[in-house]
Amino acid sequence: MQTITRATTVISPLHPVQKPLVWIGVLASILIFAVTVYVTDWVQGFLFIIGMALGITLLHARFGFTSAFRRLASVGNAQGIQAHMVMLFVATTLFAIILATGFSLTGVTPTGYVSPVGTSLIFGSFIFGIGMQMGNGCASGTLYNVGGGSSSLFITLFGFIIGSVLGAYHFTWWMNDTPSFGSYSFAEATPFGYGGGWLIQLFLFAGIYGVTAKIAKKKQAPQMKPLATTTGFKKVLRGAWPLMTAGIILALLNALTLAVRGNPWGITSGFALWGSKVLMMFGVDVASWGYWQGNTEALHTTVLADSTSVMNFGILLGAFIAAAAQGSFKPKKIKLGVITSSLIGGILMGYGARLAFGCNIGAYFGGIASMSLHGWVWGIMALIGTYVALFIRPLFGLQNPSSKDTFC
Repeated sequence: MQTITRATTVISPLHPVQKPLVWIGVLASILIFAVTVYVTDWVQGFLFIIGMALGITLLHARFGFTSAFRRLASVGNAQGIQAHMVMLFVATTLFAIILATGFSLTGVTPTGYVSPVGTSLIFGSFIFGIGMQMGNGCASGTLYNVGGGSSSLFITLFGFIIGSVLGAYHFTWWMNDTPSFGSYSFAEATPFGYGGGWLIQLFLFAGIYGVTAKIAKKKQAPQMKPLATTTGFKKVLRGAWPLMTAGIILALLNALTLAVRGNPWGITSGFALWGSKVLMMFGVDVASWGYWQGNTEALHTTVLADSTSVMNFGILLGAFIAAAAQGSFKPKKIKLGVITSSLIGGILMGYGARLAFGCNIGAYFGGIASMSLHGWVWGIMALIGTYVALFIRPLFGLQNPSSKDTFC
């Protein structure tokens, strides 16, 4: 009797193109781009386009941070984490060049994300790890899945905004009244600067890739199958993209973001801004919060002037157009348990992201690519949070991947 392990995802055939939705997405994108350029400048318009490219890439590959962590923690599947390592290697290489030379496409001096390692980071990334498993999506996953028509992720996004505002409100206490060990950059750890930091991280990426490969082999981890069956040029426009390919594209786009706006890609600060602006409409003095000190202008100007918000809008629309082109934009009814889990997960992620100086994008992706120790700590604590969440998810009717599912 031969045992065949089930894959963690299944093959799904292509659906007809949802042409009306594609046209709505395209026209909405043109309108937002034009308005953004009109009220701000061409740089913001370009960042909107980069955001669209990110959304398209994320949806076509179903590139997951949440699923990658969950598959590794539950059944030992390493494909997602290994794609992360390739992505981070490419991003680190490009970031090293940009940061070392000061290369910029807009005249803004590029600066990486290097943040302190302390209680706020450890706790924030830990609860973010729990939250992304309960909400079934991280920051980028939430955005591209909302754009792709996932009903439950709408709830997650709502919770994300609530949590981000709460985190902004408590931000000063976490920064001033909890222990912190300061920031640490691998680029400063050797006399060779970014070249030395690049070499240190290269060994880390290779080590993690090798260790996870051994874990997968030892556990006989189930492997992922393509999400959509198609070949040729149609695969580029409508089919599933390989994880490794998507990881490289994401790294290139993150480096481009650094060269354009002077900072790496980020997501969740936009959520804090959106929620804070809503509270201001009801008379709440959010400008007095420590989180907004030095940046109160963002509260009183259009969100189109906020580069993170503009990129978030691009991700949503890029994913929407890609999903409509695949014919997969079909919101579904969701159960009460999923609604509750999604809301709680979103709140935990929003709060955790503010404490941890970012999410899976700003802290994990951008932090590691910037050679900051806090990015690595974020990844470790989020993985621990993921493991804890595996015991919580079934309470809300959520299933975890299992290597015991077999065919005889």
